[in-house]
Order: sequence, then C-alpha cells, then structure tokens
Amino acid sequence: MSAQLSHMGDVIAASHRRSELALGSPANAHPGVAIALDDVRDWRRESVLGEYLPIIEELLTEAVRDADLVVALGDAHGRLLWVDGSVRTRRAVGEMGFVPGADWAETSVGTSAPGTALVVGRAVQVAGAEHFAPSVHPYSCSAVPIRNLGTGEVLGVLDITGGADAVAPTSLAMLRATARAVETEVQLRSIRHGNAERHDRGPAPTRPITVPSQRPRLRLLGRDEALLELPDRAPVVLSRRHSELLALLASSRDGLSSGELAGLAHEEGMRAVTLRAELVRLRGVLAEAGAELTLASRPYRLSAPLSTDAGAVLDAVSRGAHRQALRGYLGPVLPNSTAPGIRDLRDRTRATLREALLELGSAESLLAWLEVPGNADDADVRYELLRLLPPRSPKRAALVADLEGLE
Repeated sequence: MSAQLSHMGDVIAASHRRSELALGSPANAHPGVAIALDDVRDWRRESVLGEYLPIIEELLTEAVRDADLVVALGDAHGRLLWVDGSVRTRRAVGEMGFVPGADWAETSVGTSAPGTALVVGRAVQVAGAEHFAPSVHPYSCSAVPIRNLGTGEVLGVLDITGGADAVAPTSLAMLRATARAVETEVQLRSIRHGNAERHDRGPAPTRPITVPSQRPRLRLLGRDEALLELPDRAPVVLSRRHSELLALLASSRDGLSSGELAGLAHEEGMRAVTLRAELVRLRGVLAEAGAELTLASRPYRLSAPLSTDAGAVLDAVSRGAHRQALRGYLGPVLPNSTAPGIRDLRDRTRATLREALLELGSAESLLAWLEVPGNADDADVRYELLRLLPPRSPKRAALVADLEGLE
C-alpha cells in the first residue's frame, strides 16, 4: 500500500492510513445501513439540515441532473439524508449502497469525499481508484462540510458523485456556493430566533429586522376557499366563486374574454350579467384588502402577475425538482369546485406530479404521495411500491391489504 500512497495527495494518503487502521482491508469497506429506508423520511424531517433541502434542490439538483451526476446531503456522522439527480446515475450508485439512510463515514467505507470531508473539516475531492473501497473505484466525488457559522460546528456534508465531472472545478464551486447559502440561512434563522426570544422578554435596544415584501400569492391546493396572501397585510380568505375566478385569471397570461371566463367558471355557462356582478364584487374585495392588484377588462386580466401554489408545483416538476413539488402539493386544487377551468387545472396539476413521481421510481416519494389528501385510492402507486420496496419491508403487508380493499 505504501507505493500506492506515494502517488496520492496528502489528504487522500492520510485518509487511506486511517481507513486501514479502522477497517484493515478494503474488502471490509461497505456502507452500513444506519437508518432503515422506511424511517428515512421521518429522520430527515427531524434532522438539523432537513428543513434546508429546498435551498439545495433549487441550487444543485437541475445542474447535477444535466451533468448525469447525483447530489447527496449527509449529517455530521456521514449518514446520507437525501440523494437526488440523474435517474441513471442514482440507480448505478445505489447498487454500491449510495442511498438515503446509508452510513458513508470514513470508518465504514474508508476514503470517500463525504466521509473524509467530515474528518478533515474542509472540501475534498476523490477520483476513481483513490477511494478505499474497490466498489467505489468506478466513481468520483466532491464534498464540502456545512457549518454553523456562529459556532463553527459541522452540521453535515454536501456531496456530488458520478463520473469524471464530479471532480471538475465547477462541481466543487457549486458545492461551496450551495453550502454557503445553507450556512447563511442557518445563521439568519438563528438571528431571527434570538430576536424572537428577546422580544418575549421585552423590547430590545436594537432596531427591528425588516423583511422585504413579497409578491401576492394565491393558495389553492387542498382548500375549498382560496387564501390570498398579500405583502405586509393579513391574508384574505375568498369565497368559492371568487376563488375560482381569481385562479382562472392568475392562470391566464393574455387575459380572457367574458365568454371564455364564463365558460371556464361555470359548468353550464354563466350569464354575462352574473359574471360582471361577481367581478365587481371581486374588485371590491381586492380593494378592501389593500391588494396591489386591479382587475382590467376587455379582456379580463390582472394588472400584475399573481403566483399560485399550483403553479409552483408545476414549475418545480418542469425543473425536475420532484421532491420540492411533492412537499408543496397539499391536496387537489379547490377540491369541491365543479368549474370546468378549475377541474382542468386540478387534473393537470395532480397528473403532472403523479407521473413525475412514478417515473422517478422513489419508494419514499410514492409513500408520501399516498399520504396527500385525495390520493388514498391510488392503486397504481401501491402496485409500484410493491415492486420497489424491499421484500421484508413492514409496509408491504399494509399495501396488500389496501389493494384488496380497493378491489
């Protein structure tokens, strides 16, 4: 081994020496199962870094998928919380145990970017045969620790794994930028928490932190009456009819004629005079709420873009951020509405996300899908789960019983 070490960098050589002391032979280097697959979702939710996954997904997932790589987040002990990216590469690295819940600490698998980065406390790149375990030689990886900027404590590790591009300078740069974004958000939340505690004890001698205004947002998922969220104002609960009209207008870039809007808003057609009356009332609701939105006519349209939670789900799916989309999907769009335009939006949102999750092939995501209101009777997803889950998974019996009940 000494001749081989002489060709390696100091960091890798030192890691190999530690690996030999801990494991003896590379033949003993295997990622253990630290957390059972069925428990990973709950474990991630309770972890220190779990709530920052949306930041990582937004900054890294699409880029690594395009490069045929995967990105992983591990905790401070080297246990993988989450793995995403290229479907092909994710399946390939999964065969060597690079999956959520696996232990990739140096003491388990020897030299690897995530485990070694945690030991040395800085960025590490490991290419091919530099890995200690022979099963990992076909792959390369880069990793950076994530720290609490206030205390210096290592909270976890961020990794990119795959082919040669995994150790390219751009991969390391993306990892560092994303880790810094997470570290900054951790620090900001700590500051906000400290300010809240001081507020509970009485007025603080410092100036309050101001939060920049956000754009108006319409929440439709899992609600019979939409919630209009406004910058620096109390949210407004809309009536069923106003929920439908505002959702249809928010989904139309170029506006809608009175006939088009009436046809989309009512199953049997709506009289023009009734539509005009409802739109007048909606204008009054927006004005009374202080919304910086006005309703123009000929065609009917909103004066400014209005984002919706359904639109955010569709956008996340289009970017490949399937898990982000799933977290945002709280149920069907206005589930009890019979308006044709709302039914179309409801079906399109649900079907687009469902097909993306089935294509992704993640048991964890499909189990979460069944927990969303309106999805309990999805037999096809249950059959797919029976195919994906390990033979001894305790969840299989419940799935079979549910299928028998559905049949």
